[in-house]
Amino acid sequence: MAETFDHTPQVWTAGRLRDALANLPDETPIHIGVADGPGDFEGYGEYVLVDAEPVEMDADGTEGAPPVQFTLFADARAGAYYLDVD
Repeated sequence: MAETFDHTPQVWTAGRLRDALANLPDETPIHIGVADGPGDFEGYGEYVLVDAEPVEMDADGTEGAPPVQFTLFADARAGAYYLDVD
């Protein structure tokens, strides 16, 4: 049987992100390092922030309006890439 572990990252709030960005110039690009696996940033993939918007999540059978999360969208950094022809 495969060994398992619980992964509970501390998810940032809007306030924590605002604090982290407070002293950056407006033209500073935002890069995002995406872990190769849970908590594994040794060989992370580097992306850039391209969009941010509220996204409705599934209500999971609860009554009322579905919950909304604010989601940051990332894409590959600018550069030359081989065309994926699959």
